[in-house]
Amino acid sequence: MQTDKRTKARELALQALYQLDVQGLQAFEYLEQFFKEADRDDFVRRFAAEWTKGTWDNLAQCDELIADATIKWQFGRLPPVDKSILRLAVYQLKFCHDIPPKVVINEAIELAKKYSTDKSGPFVNGVLDAVLKKLKTKE
Repeated sequence: MQTDKRTKARELALQALYQLDVQGLQAFEYLEQFFKEADRDDFVRRFAAEWTKGTWDNLAQCDELIADATIKWQFGRLPPVDKSILRLAVYQLKFCHDIPPKVVINEAIELAKKYSTDKSGPFVNGVLDAVLKKLKTKE
């Protein structure tokens, strides 16, 4: 049950990050209402809000790790959905040490399959594997 709640929180965080990326900072004022309308569970809303804020507060670090791992792609040309999925996952890999990296990567792949293209799952997997290797070498 807890896993399902975390999965739902990831989905909401992804949607919020996408809105922030597309609409800019003014989207922040609507996020609390968005989370309330999207899910009644306090646990889900709390984690979605925490992960969204944490990702956005550490955006530069997350984007740098993604850009370094996307060798054949220019960061700016990534589809916004894929960028949001990667940002959330990289934030969780770097800052949420209570979540096993394998879980973060698997959840990101599932989000990519659900919200993006057929090619996004393998792409997200490859980028996050490269990010994880880089983070492990810095430890």
